[in-house]
Amino acid sequence: MLIDLKEKVAIITGVARGIGKEIFLMLANEGVKTVGLDRNAADITALESEIARKNWDYKTVVCDIRNSEEIAKAVQDTLEHYGRIDILVNNAGISGDGLIENLPENEWDFCHEVNLKGTFLMCKAVIPTMKKQKFGRIINAASFAAIIPSIGSAAYASAKAGVVQFTRVLAGELGPWNITVNSYAPGMIPSTLNHFKELPDERQNQLLDTLTIRRWGEEKDIANLICFLASDAASYITGTLIDCSGGKYATQFPSVAYT
Repeated sequence: MLIDLKEKVAIITGVARGIGKEIFLMLANEGVKTVGLDRNAADITALESEIARKNWDYKTVVCDIRNSEEIAKAVQDTLEHYGRIDILVNNAGISGDGLIENLPENEWDFCHEVNLKGTFLMCKAVIPTMKKQKFGRIINAASFAAIIPSIGSAAYASAKAGVVQFTRVLAGELGPWNITVNSYAPGMIPSTLNHFKELPDERQNQLLDTLTIRRWGEEKDIANLICFLASDAASYITGTLIDCSGGKYATQFPSVAYT
């Protein structure tokens, strides 16, 4: 199967680091005209320096996805530059940890504004264009926390569960225009946010024991999934959550198979 994304136009949020950066790089390398959004100007500058010699067709934009005016400008700039928007990847997100009784209200709000409201605002901004085209691929970052949450993750888990249900509703609303909408649930991928590889060995082993494929996930595992969902090969997949976690808790005790 050949996944051909050449000449498609994609907007990806949260591209300066981690999974979002890998998605941006992989789509650009596949010939997609990529527009990368991130609210951190310094990180955007570093990304541009890293890929300056690449023969890719791309733009980067400093944009806070909590701000509808900044989003509208980014979308308009994309349309003026490329004339269409085929793919939207709502990757941007933040963690939000803390026991409910101790969780500050502003941290709850911030987590939901970025993870859920930001996804809503980005989708809303591209819908008119995709409807006019009668084509689109919208791909939203959920989390395994939306499937099984952890103690102390109420803000994050509820926001990501909201993304899952939002995705299903939006898929239903946009089906008549040949626009698919899906969400994906990354598993345990070491990053500067979770510091998985810096944990004590015993704790790392406890976490790895929850996985059917007993290794840390890699950013490219998610980027590969995004490429598939953005392609014509996935044209009959919509309104679903795809678990990309290495089979986390696919059985009650996955580690038994390894012992």
